[in-house]
Formats: sequence, C-alpha cells, structure tokens
Amino acid sequence: MSKPITVAVAGATGTQGGAVARLLLDRGHLVRALTRRPGSQAAKALAAVGAELFEADLDDAAALRRALEGADAFFLAVTPFESGVAAEVRQGRQAAKVCKEAGVRHLVYSSVAAADQHTGVPHFDSKQEIESYLERLALPYTVVAPVFFMENLLGPLFRQGLRAGKLWMPLPTDRQLQMIAAADIAGLVRLALERPSEFEGRRVEIASDSLTPPQMARVLAVVTGSAIEHARPAMEAVRRQSEDLALMWEWLDREGFDCDLGALHRAYPEVGWRDFGRWAREQDWSLIGAGRPEQPPA
Repeated sequence: MSKPITVAVAGATGTQGGAVARLLLDRGHLVRALTRRPGSQAAKALAAVGAELFEADLDDAAALRRALEGADAFFLAVTPFESGVAAEVRQGRQAAKVCKEAGVRHLVYSSVAAADQHTGVPHFDSKQEIESYLERLALPYTVVAPVFFMENLLGPLFRQGLRAGKLWMPLPTDRQLQMIAAADIAGLVRLALERPSEFEGRRVEIASDSLTPPQMARVLAVVTGSAIEHARPAMEAVRRQSEDLALMWEWLDREGFDCDLGALHRAYPEVGWRDFGRWAREQDWSLIGAGRPEQPPA
C-alpha cells in the first residue's frame, strides 16, 4: 500500500468516476468527489463510505478551484452525451487549466482508445483535442484510454433489446469488439495515481476482453438464464438516433480497437482484469426481467 494521497475525482457519481472513487477509498486514499448533485443517492452513498463531497460543475472554474486546491491528484473524465462535443472540449480544457493553476501534482485523464488515430468519430476526436491541450499546458499528466465499456450493455438501448432476447449490436457476427469493465479502468487509474513517476507523460490504451457479438450473446444467455441472441440493427436506424454513434459503429466495423491485451495484462496483473463472463456474473440482470418491446428497432 502506497502513502495515502488526496485525489479529486470528476464525475464521481458516474460509471468511471464512481469506480475510481470507490477503489481509491478502499485503498485508504482521501477522495474529493466532484458532483453537480451532492444530494443524489449516488453522492450520499459515496459520502457514507468516506468521500468528501464537492458541488462542482466543470464549467464553474471557481467551484473547480475550491475542489482542487490542496489535492495531490485529479482524475478527469468528461462526457459529450449531455451537452455535445464542443462542451466536452471546453470543460476538459478548463478543468486541466484550473488543475495546473491549483498546483495539483498529477492529472489522470480518461480519454478513449484510438482517439489519436483521427477516426472521424466526433466523441473520439474531441478527446484528442483535450489530449493535445494537456501536452501544450505542460502539467504532469497521464492519459488512460479505454475501449468500449461493458457497462454500456446496462444502458437503456441495450436493456430494451435484452428484454426482447436480443443483443442489438450493429456489427457483423465475426467482428471482435474489445471491451473493458469500469472496475478495470479504476484499477489502472489507481496504479497511475499511486505510481506517478512510472506513468507521467504516458498514454496507456486499456481493454479487458475481446469477443464477437454472438459470443457476448451466448455469455449473457448463460449468466441470465434467458434466451439471448445477437441481432444486427440497420445502420440507418442507429443514425436516426445519433450520427456520432453511427460513425463510431461504422469505424468499429471497419477498423476497431487494437489493444495488445496479452502484453497489457502481463504488464499490470494488479488490475485483476475481468473477462466478459466474470463481468456479466457481477451484474444485476433483474433489470431485463420486465417489459418486452413488441418489435426491435427497424
């Protein structure tokens, strides 16, 4: 166990930030949980296990400064899915700038794998803009770049399909998709925070497992005890929902993530990497037990 440090965690009630905050608390570190809704159940749950809550919006420089002053490190994850990629870039840059001004010794930024490959996927390219800003800002930082989140399958669109016995995924049956569990992101972030001299200035792409959609469907069928099969929706239906996501799925089909899982897992066994089956067994699948839509998306 390393010496306890004080870490400010952005989005501490979200998927990534929550996993990071809980693991750091388990490790005996001091966590400042940044959240826009300190009265939420998720925020109260973090406070109950020892986190110090800070009401802070990434657009509010003064609130950010209060949360970051005196902290040893800052975990930053920014999402485009509420306000768009322009807001994501603006918030990411401001958070990094305030981090430097506050004298925080290490920033760990969660980007996305392949963001540096000019994919043309808007929410990948926006993260590359933030990465480039970190380089220009010249503060001690690490970029952790995860692939597709396994937790995405718990979201409303996938959940609707699973209730109908379908894993709706717009990829061909033989296309591997590299995925990661949020707990594994937290595991690698923890290493970066506890061993800054080893990780500063580095960009580390991370993945837990790689499966085809039918393989995923078979795992989910066994774990949930339900009949689940892969169904490939038309890309036009995806595009009607989101041009950004349609571009992502087209890129995943055309090129896809390319993490060296073997080398990564050998380099950092402390993470305890989860394969898809282990991750699925850890989830509460009662959420797919009620309400079956009459038809899948056309």
